[in-house]
Parts: sequence; C-alpha cells; structure tokens
Amino acid sequence: MTAKLFEPLTVRSRTFANRLWVSPMCQYSAVDGVVQPWHLVHLGALAVGGPGLVIAEKTAVLPEGRITPDCAGIWDAARADAWAEIVDFVGEQGVPLGIQLGHAGRKASTYAPKPGLPAGSVPLEEGGWETVGPSPLAFGDFAAPREMDADDIARVVAGFREAAKRAEGAGFAVVELHGAHGYLIHQFLSPLSNRRTDSYGGSVEARARLAFEVAEAVRAAVSIPVFMRLSATDWVEGGLVPEHFAEIVPGLEARGVDLFDVSTGGVDPRQEIPLGPGYQVPFARTLKGFATVPVASVGLITEPAQAEQVLVDGDSDAIFAAREFLRDRNFARRAAFELGADAPWPWQYERAKYRRA
Repeated sequence: MTAKLFEPLTVRSRTFANRLWVSPMCQYSAVDGVVQPWHLVHLGALAVGGPGLVIAEKTAVLPEGRITPDCAGIWDAARADAWAEIVDFVGEQGVPLGIQLGHAGRKASTYAPKPGLPAGSVPLEEGGWETVGPSPLAFGDFAAPREMDADDIARVVAGFREAAKRAEGAGFAVVELHGAHGYLIHQFLSPLSNRRTDSYGGSVEARARLAFEVAEAVRAAVSIPVFMRLSATDWVEGGLVPEHFAEIVPGLEARGVDLFDVSTGGVDPRQEIPLGPGYQVPFARTLKGFATVPVASVGLITEPAQAEQVLVDGDSDAIFAAREFLRDRNFARRAAFELGADAPWPWQYERAKYRRA
C-alpha cells in the first residue's frame, strides 16, 4: 500500500505528485526587490530533492510591504521577470513552483537578520520607510505604523491582485496569500493589532474583511490554485483563537481559497509558544473541521513517519516542511525510502540513490 505522503493530491487545476512540500522561507538576499543567483541555487536545489511542491519566500506585493530592504518583490514587471529563470529551472525538475505573496504592514522596514546588523526598524535616513497597519499600534519596539485609510486598503487589495496576475504570467503554479505570522492581513484579523471602529474592525467578520477582499480579488485575477497561510492562534490572551476561524475559513473558501496552510503566532511579541514536534498540527485539525478544501500542516515536522502519521490520522491533507529541507535537501526522497514508496531521482544523482541491502 502506498504511503499517504506519496499519494497525489489535486487542488483545483493542479495535481501534486506527493504531499510533502517545501514551505516558504525568507532569504533576505534580494536587491531592491529583485531576486538574485542565490534564489536560483536555493530554490533549484530544493526542487532537485523531489518534493511535491516548492513555495518561494514571502514576496512583497508593494515596495512598502517588504519585511526588510533585502526582501523579494513582485510589484512590477521588472521584478516579475527576474523570477523567470528560477521558475523555468524548477519546472524542468518536474516540480511546481509556487510563490507566497504578502505585505508586512507594521512589521515592515526592519533590518534583515544578517550578522552585524542591528535589530528593529530601519530609520528613514538609513533607507527605511513609513509603515502602515490597521491601527497605529507598534509591534514591540518597532516604529509605530500609520493607520490605514480607505485608499491605503484599496491600494493593498489592488497590489495583491496585480502581483497574483504577474505571478501566473511568470509561470508560477500556485499563489499563497500570507495571512499569518503578524503580517498585514493577520494584523487586520487579530483583535490585538486591530482596534478599528469602522467596517474593517470590531467583529470577526469585519476584521476579516481585508482578507476576504484580497482573496476575492486574487481569485478573480488568476486561474491557478490560491492557498492561504493563517495563524490559527496568537498565543496571547485576548488574541485570535481557533474558534474564530469557524467564521473566517468558510468566508475565505467562499471567495476562492483552495487550500489552507495552518501556522500560528507572530502578531504579538508577548506570545509564549510551547514548541515541540508537530506542535501546530492540532490547529490544522481544528481548521480542517471548518473547511471543505484541503488543509496543510506545518511546524517541526522533521521525520517521515511523523509526517505520514499526520495524514493517516486525518489531521491534514499535506505537509509543509522548512528547516528539515534546509538540513536535508533530499528529505522527500529519504521519506519515500523509509516509507517504502517510489521516488524518482535525477539521472545525474542516480548513483547516490538510497538502496536496501
């Protein structure tokens, strides 16, 4: 019997060869939003390892939506064109490449986590920029954002729509909307960061309005699958809890989201997260109960048997892994070997294929 991890999964128009996927991982290595040779080598090597899907890092839909000055962007044709070689190479490996689209909101304009750089917000005189958010509330010691008005919100929705169109035009197989980890859409969703009293604040439905508008605009603009990453809890009293998603998930699904990628946290530095193997899987299981489309788990899933059990137990339909793929680019092939499944190897690497005694 084939391991569930290596059964195909069809999402809208795309069938993925297996269910062990590479999660988006920021590289902080772009120049003025333009991806570099590092991205080709990084994503290309991951694709050579045989996962069912690779999703490229959070890519800004607007210049001011970058987390750092070194983050990738797709806010115009030039930056979209820079992805072409990467998309082509990954596709040549028989692996679909997706892209995560996002806006950092109040967590934008920060220093990249590179050796020798300070932490926190980049001052305007050093190349930083004014940040925006649902309310003028800072994230910890970061600079306080300007509260967004109707024009700002419309610009963000249009930014996601146009970025998604560029992504599909560039050949990406999937777009994932980043609604987690304390970035702009999550900032609107969470009562910890959204204190608005207009139609974008207050009730769960009102706080979800930006997420709904972005999902609807993107779905209308592209034919490829649309995923959405959500933080199912804020890990802070008074913040988002899984029960809120009984309303949010069906609303997003109705507006065209094809799969939910379930993570947690990121909106408040006071969070206390009990890290451990598969610590976010129970949240995926809960949100799966609110959805009719597939749900994916992520978070310290590092062993093939562990990933397989998540699927066997029905907690999710696919697995995203990040750090384990950095440690072992052949994680998918190792998983196939350990679970008794077949996984093709590039002919150039055939001599290194796992073999049984």
